Amino acid sequence: MANYEIIVDLSDRRLYLLEAGKVIRAFPVGIGKMVTRTPIGQYTIVNKEPNPGGPFGAYWMGLSKPHYGIHGTNDPSSIGKLVSHGCIRMYNKDVIWLAHTVPLGTPVTIRP
Repeated sequence: MANYEIIVDLSDRRLYLLEAGKVIRAFPVGIGKMVTRTPIGQYTIVNKEPNPGGPFGAYWMGLSKPHYGIHGTNDPSSIGKLVSHGCIRMYNKDVIWLAHTVPLGTPVTIRP
């Protein structure tokens, strides 16, 4: 089983997928706006749901911090911007790929 880790770097608005400590993919993301910032810390992926509906795009991956997750979007123009209520938004094609690659329990570090 692969040894994956996700790092979300809020300063450059990118999500990095690491395997065995090395970056293997990087994706642009949308993050929380000023009043609803994305929470910094160490979390894990606790659930996944395809086609969750609403603004969550093609996939939802819930974090161990309740009500926060990594998800797709029905507004691709929001990627790269400070727009969410704290979640991490990805292009639908990217979040589908990521959700099919990483298992539940994958560590997620969100850093400033």
